[in-house]
Amino acid sequence: MKHFACGDVVRGCTAVFAGDTDDEILALVGQHARADHGLVDLPGELVAAVRSAITTQAA
Repeated sequence: MKHFACGDVVRGCTAVFAGDTDDEILALVGQHARADHGLVDLPGELVAAVRSAITTQAA
């Protein structure tokens, strides 16, 4: 299972995501970034930061 904590990239954000793949996490984070952080486009640097902060944990 993959995990991502938004606070690892955006200071103060408490949103946490889980999914089976990096792409699934990125889709969820994209929705969150638009809805909760007001981002219309996700800069490549942000996507790269999210990818590098995704962790794999045993189920």
